[in-house]
Amino acid sequence: MKQLEVTIMGQSYILGCPEGGETSLLEAVGEVDREMSAIRDAGKVKARERIAVLAALNLAYALAQRPVQRAAAAVAPAVDLAALAHRLDEALADDGQLL
Repeated sequence: MKQLEVTIMGQSYILGCPEGGETSLLEAVGEVDREMSAIRDAGKVKARERIAVLAALNLAYALAQRPVQRAAAAVAPAVDLAALAHRLDEALADDGQLL
């Protein structure tokens, strides 16, 4: 497992990362850093631990909203599969045999 040094809200962390997962991990670190910094910069919360908890809740909520968006997008491939099945049926109709 590879180790990456990252910075979140000015503090360094060493994180373990599977090979090939560096880009995804760095994107996640960027999201956490942006969220925590935004909460800190709003000035209402000062304690680092509370900022981390609020950021985690905000990111978890955003993540929970993604399946709704994915479900709507998943309908489109079904149309393509139907068209493909139709094309296969037409191609096989000439032969008259499936096997």
